Amino acid sequence: MDLTALIVVILLVAFALIVVVRAVRVIQQGYVGAVKRLGQFNSVRNPGVVFLIPFVDSMELVDMRETPRTGDRQDVITRDNVSVTVNATIFSQVVDAQMALFSVSNYGIAVDQLSRTTLRAVFGGISLDEALSQREHINAQLQSQMESVTDKWGIRINRIEIVDILPPQQILNAMALQKQADQEKRAAILQSEGQQQSQINVAEGQKQAQIKTAEGVRQATILQAEGQRQAQILNAEGRAQAVKAVYDAINAAGPTPELLSILQLDTLARFADSDNEKIIIPVESAAFLGAAAALRSVIAGVKTAES
Repeated sequence: MDLTALIVVILLVAFALIVVVRAVRVIQQGYVGAVKRLGQFNSVRNPGVVFLIPFVDSMELVDMRETPRTGDRQDVITRDNVSVTVNATIFSQVVDAQMALFSVSNYGIAVDQLSRTTLRAVFGGISLDEALSQREHINAQLQSQMESVTDKWGIRINRIEIVDILPPQQILNAMALQKQADQEKRAAILQSEGQQQSQINVAEGQKQAQIKTAEGVRQATILQAEGQRQAQILNAEGRAQAVKAVYDAINAAGPTPELLSILQLDTLARFADSDNEKIIIPVESAAFLGAAAALRSVIAGVKTAES
């Protein structure tokens, strides 16, 4: 075989390999292939082995997986004219390979640039306090505004997460001072409330103690009065029983007026022997004294006659 024939064989083998390479393609899972035939979109091929017409068909792979796109830090100005540094991560996904390839020149760059402009627009409509306290609302607003554009590109924005919001250092210092003042204010309020509660508890305790003391004094007074009443009742009952016993004894003995006079005289004699300065004699006793004097005269006369 001469050299020319060898070269021809080599060229034919190379051409056959090129044809095979261009005709048989393998698409990996998570990708799809957009096939163009003579420069015009033809079809979208799913993962697996794909057969193409050599030198007529061309295929471009499109990643259909969700892709996180972390943007660079950028400075935005809030509604109250405060410059803050913001960084956001965008989770996007191609849902229509044809639109993603042919509706925009480079959908990756387009999504990044759109996220920058949307961040500036959203943060320009809110204040610094709202930006720091309403991240969920900002994420939802960014997603809504971006989806209104990316839907035309066949790209879906699954979610947006604000990574960092960094105000200037002087703003951070002012916020730290404000936070410290707020903590001191809360501490002072809690301390005053604690003192107030302590005083209330002490006053309540004193009130309860006074109530308990008053109840104790009242109960003691009631018991003392009850005891005195019971003692008087028992004393009166004892005296009544004693008088009844004396009365029964006297009635049983059949007393005469003279005997009663002698008993009254004996009682008056006991009064006279006492230490009292004044003696009160009942009216009935005065009559008995007269009778006693007459009785004494009769007894004296009888003794004189006998002598």
